[in-house]
Amino acid sequence: MRTESTSDRYRDLGLAPDDEMLRVLLEGQKSAFSAVSSAFPALEEALAGMVGRLRGPNGRLFYVGAGTSGRLAVLDGLELGPTFSWPEERLVLVLAGGMGFASGAEAAEDDIHSAASAIEKADCGPDDVVLALAASGTTPFTLAAVEAARKRGALTIGFANNPGAPLLGRAEIGVLLDTGPEVVAGSTRLAAGTSQKIALNLLSTALMMRLGKVFLGQMIDMRASNDKLRRRAVTILTEVSGVSREVAVAVLEKTGYRLKPAVLVLRGMELYAAEAALEQHGGDLHAVLGMKNDKT
Repeated sequence: MRTESTSDRYRDLGLAPDDEMLRVLLEGQKSAFSAVSSAFPALEEALAGMVGRLRGPNGRLFYVGAGTSGRLAVLDGLELGPTFSWPEERLVLVLAGGMGFASGAEAAEDDIHSAASAIEKADCGPDDVVLALAASGTTPFTLAAVEAARKRGALTIGFANNPGAPLLGRAEIGVLLDTGPEVVAGSTRLAAGTSQKIALNLLSTALMMRLGKVFLGQMIDMRASNDKLRRRAVTILTEVSGVSREVAVAVLEKTGYRLKPAVLVLRGMELYAAEAALEQHGGDLHAVLGMKNDKT
């Protein structure tokens, strides 16, 4: 197993000067970027499948994993609400040992019964997408969750860092992130974890863009839940509409700091008409404005 193997190059790194140690650790991370680049065909297939399932109003996004991989999965999922207003009821996090993040939870990665039970309890089904991560690709908890989800008709996407790993074959779409041996043997929080974080960043952000949650490079569905984010909403509206901050504030106060209807109000629509148009087009501002996008 490549992620668990050792390299003579790194054997005496702990005896090296600080600058050399840090430089070698950084070099070890470069394999993460290369691994994600090599996985583009699988990531493109995954993105297309995810958009197909999640464009409707009912599909949910599941994140599944154990240990480092599970924590990275949870992190990506938790960011979707504040950044893109992904509804909480459409996000399901399945982490071995629960969400306590305690070190003792590592033992839970062998608990196949709780994995299958979590998938069944969530009533996972054909409208749903399951992103399952395991650096080794052999984690029993993750494999069991994928098998249960696939039996229930969900789209399953497995991320692993070892060629030929079982997870790559048991998921409907396998994404190999071949990062090779770690600088510290078996410490998959290094290159393997970085590659998973990059891949999840790319995939979830591209998904949200395809679902109309980005407009002119801005987080148009951002949840303005505090003063800092309300100031950001004002900045976004000035950027995409070209109005002054004073005008932007006035319109956002009218729309409850919802950016999409604010853009339409600034283009001359009444608020009720803007809301109706967005509902008619599934919240896609591009579609309301007649902006062509062949992929959406």
